[in-house]
Amino acid sequence: MPVLDNYVSVVEAAEVLGVHWETVKRLCREGRIPASKVHNMWLIDEYDLAKFAAGYNDPHRGRRRQKTSDG
Repeated sequence: MPVLDNYVSVVEAAEVLGVHWETVKRLCREGRIPASKVHNMWLIDEYDLAKFAAGYNDPHRGRRRQKTSDG
């Protein structure tokens, strides 16, 4: 049984959360998703990801900034 079986990458976590992988990296850096950085790769425990995903609600998700016109 490999040691890393219970871990996912940021790309896999992004698919679970329905967000861009850079968003997952930011959430890891901010400590919002418990993760470990090994060399240049974030490793996220599947249990921790599931726990985070259950309560994840990004109010900005799917929104684009509106352009304003001066006239």
